[in-house]
Order: sequence, then structure tokens, then C-alpha cells
Amino acid sequence: MSQLTITVNGIKVCGNRHEPLLTQLEKAGIKPEYQCRNGMCGACRCKLISGAVTQQDALAFIGPNEILSCCSLPQQNIEISFDYQLNTQQPTKTKIAL
Repeated sequence: MSQLTITVNGIKVCGNRHEPLLTQLEKAGIKPEYQCRNGMCGACRCKLISGAVTQQDALAFIGPNEILSCCSLPQQNIEISFDYQLNTQQPTKTKIAL
């Protein structure tokens, strides 16, 4: 698995090329807004500052240099920004009783 760096609003997290960006951010404890997870609503829209993503077809409007985090797969190190303050929290760890 090839690892890459995702920088979101100045916060750096580890990422990969096979999961949607929104899923990766959530696993890292960053909670962007979203409504649908399939490119219909546009709530997860963010600015792509640098790097490249592959974005699946979506119906939501996006402007120049914008991507939908629910439909985008990072292809290299990327930097993105959301226009609002993100909720951040430590990812939860599941404990398994033996």
C-alpha cells in the first residue's frame, strides 16, 4: 500500500490512494461536513491547493480548483482547505476483550 500525506487546513495526516478522501479524513479524526457521500449535495466541497486527485463523476456543482472529498481519491501528496472550521478529534480505538 502506498502512503501519502494529506494536508487539510494546515493539519497533516497520512493517507492512501484507494479510499475516498472524506473517509480518510474521518479516520484521522477530522470531521468535514457532508450529507450524501456520493457527489449529489456538494456539502463536502473543498479547495485543492496542490497535488492531484481522481474524482468520480458527481452532480454537485464545483468551481475551479474545487473537489468533492466524498468522490476524490488522492493520487499523490495533496493540500486541501475547507472554508470553515473543521471539527477534529482523536480517532476512536476499538478495544477487544480476550
